[in-house]
Amino acid sequence: MHNRHRLAIPAALAALSLALTACGSKSTDATAPASPTTATTAAAPTTNPLTGLPMTSPEQSHPVYIVKVDNTQASDPQIGLGSADLITEELVEGGLCRLATFFYDKLPEKVGPVRSMRLTDIGIAKPVGATIITSGAAPVTLNGLHKAGITFLDMNNPNVVRVSDGQHDSLHSVMANVSKIGSEAKAKPARPADYLPFGDQALPSGKKATSIESRVGGSCTDHWSYQGGHYVLTNGFMAKGDQFNPDTVITATVTTSTAPYRDPAGNPVPVSHFEGSGKAMIFHGGQVVKATWEKADPGAPISFKDAQGNELQIPPGHTWLELVPGKGTFSAGSVTFTK
Repeated sequence: MHNRHRLAIPAALAALSLALTACGSKSTDATAPASPTTATTAAAPTTNPLTGLPMTSPEQSHPVYIVKVDNTQASDPQIGLGSADLITEELVEGGLCRLATFFYDKLPEKVGPVRSMRLTDIGIAKPVGATIITSGAAPVTLNGLHKAGITFLDMNNPNVVRVSDGQHDSLHSVMANVSKIGSEAKAKPARPADYLPFGDQALPSGKKATSIESRVGGSCTDHWSYQGGHYVLTNGFMAKGDQFNPDTVITATVTTSTAPYRDPAGNPVPVSHFEGSGKAMIFHGGQVVKATWEKADPGAPISFKDAQGNELQIPPGHTWLELVPGKGTFSAGSVTFTK
């Protein structure tokens, strides 16, 4: 919210104003309520830039947070995802996937298992100026994020710690208290622009698609089922009662390259470039609309167009966005669906 500053009124002008008021009305009450014709109109409710839905609390005193969450069997159970506003899935080394879980409206006290960042996260986080919560990163990644102006919090923060809960091994035991981090935020950034082009314009009619299989990596294939107006990840690792069941699933084909380092096991590290353009599929309401996506640079907003070149709006709600490898140095993924 922008602060409004009152303008100082010169004494002579103030006196003249009072005199005119006295001549025009018998009332001498300077604090009399304004007439209905001068009453201000209430501001429209603030919407969540990650969902397009009304905010639970219109004013936030913290930035958007992205928690990097493991998405392998070792992460079972994933904690806190049910409170996320939006989730993006990206390819990491070994054909595995990792999640960038976005939080803005509700900040849970425990999210994890928290894992490390990748250069891919620049294009994911920059459009909303998000602060990334992570267990760490390789020096190349840290340098790249620093140059891109991405803020992050790692295990040097007392709210990103290992938790011995008996459910995860040591590597997958790092948890983040996002609620505490948000309450200690020093800056109050302005509301960012919408992450997706949300709007009330209905998507064009598409093919029926109630079952989706999306392969992001050789060891990462998501199975989605459309149930009761939402999409359910049937082979995910989210804790029972804490699931993220999106209203919309979007797959965006991206170009990949190889980062200039390898992971500790010697695997090449992929970079998914969330910029440029590519094919997309928008799954909503049990149907699929084929489209193209465009994003001018890592920090730019994303837009979608149908086959005729018409701009598409994304229905307000929770969204799962998958960055599916296309052209590049890593094997291309795939997206299939059935009725």
